[in-house]
Amino acid sequence: MCGIIGLLLKREELRDSLGQLVTPMLDCMGTRGPDSAGLAVFHEPLNAQRRYGLFSAATDVDWQAFHDGFLNVDAECEISWIDSHATTISSMPIERFKQWLGRSHPNLHLISVGRSIEMYKDEGHPAEIAERFQFSSLTGTHAVGHTRMATESAVSPAHAHPYTAGEDFCLVHNGSLSNPNSIRRKLESRGVAFETDNDTEAGCRFLEWRMREGDTLEEAISASFNELDGFFTFLLATADRLVVVRDAFACKPAVAAETDDYVAVSSEFRSLAHLPGIESANVFEPAPEQIYSWTL
Repeated sequence: MCGIIGLLLKREELRDSLGQLVTPMLDCMGTRGPDSAGLAVFHEPLNAQRRYGLFSAATDVDWQAFHDGFLNVDAECEISWIDSHATTISSMPIERFKQWLGRSHPNLHLISVGRSIEMYKDEGHPAEIAERFQFSSLTGTHAVGHTRMATESAVSPAHAHPYTAGEDFCLVHNGSLSNPNSIRRKLESRGVAFETDNDTEAGCRFLEWRMREGDTLEEAISASFNELDGFFTFLLATADRLVVVRDAFACKPAVAAETDDYVAVSSEFRSLAHLPGIESANVFEPAPEQIYSWTL
């Protein structure tokens, strides 16, 4: 079934409260997806550095030792961590970072990269995950989240949403694609690597591949209407945008609410009911195959 949520804050003075506003949205969607959950948060972009999001399947990872070792290759790096996740801020180029990580820490997984994005996702009930990773204390410009009820692939941190591809791009999905294997074969023949057998990853990597080939995000989404078969409500985020789109049948629920202060999207209105000013918001159901996009 799954639940999706997104929140973009238009007013700068509200951005210290992003975590406080978005955490109840995610918790509320736990009834739609108790297997796993995740949240991607976007910050004001860094200038010459990137945020590298890391995950460890081991519960006893020594992040301080990781940081101390990384200082040998980037003396100005910064790191913060909670439990199984860490964010490293570094000026190291992406490919060089990936190569170093593969050689030095093959058991760590790179789950996000960009100048703005920060990522957390794991198995467990959304309320537990939100508490463990202190979502309510997060700040930023916008966020997208997902609660998963697995229907077509394993329950694991890697299969949890959001999915990322490229830089500062992520996608959460409610629905099911029926042709992910053909999409995977097409992209793998063009050098795109996959990490899971999840259908959502195929959708995420297809859109990012189209953009690398020169499409705008809107053009990539329009192409997906012909290429991706199945049912979907997609909620996407980039460094400065929040986008929602539904397939031609629109059988997977979605509701949006917009005020002068924010744009909020969810699978159900009840997860929006706590937001300030919701009683006077423009609340609507996104139409099929129509792209709704909001920019900071």
